[in-house]
Amino acid sequence: MKAVRDWSVRHARGLHGLYGGVEAVLSLLDPLLRRIGHERLDKPLAKVEGVVKGFLFDSKSCGQCTLGSTGMACPMNCPKTLRNGPCGGVRQNGGCEVKPEMTCVWVRAWEGSQQLEGPESGLQVIQLPVDHRRQGRSSWLHALRQKRETRG
Repeated sequence: MKAVRDWSVRHARGLHGLYGGVEAVLSLLDPLLRRIGHERLDKPLAKVEGVVKGFLFDSKSCGQCTLGSTGMACPMNCPKTLRNGPCGGVRQNGGCEVKPEMTCVWVRAWEGSQQLEGPESGLQVIQLPVDHRRQGRSSWLHALRQKRETRG
């Protein structure tokens, strides 16, 4: 799994574009998805999302995905589940304080963000704390709802 996760960070630009494409398709389908019912679609879509994002990013299916802001590195892989940068215990070689054999998720996030447009901008966005009630739910549907709410 680590090899695929590292590959995903190395190919962050392409995966970020693909991720944007999925978001665009879901936005186009949103009227239909709302008619069917987001509640009805949440679990099946979360399963698909979990398989795809689990394989590519070792996603923990938190339901509040930040991959687009973290260089396609899932911050939930951090042993401390930090969503807003490293803990301060990153070793000189980039190793994790808790799991020294693991490269810090935030080192990977920085590497991935360097491939994206405006590399620092996504990492500088403060992420909200994890709402554990969203665990196992579709972050794609959650993002659609948030977009609709911000549009008014």
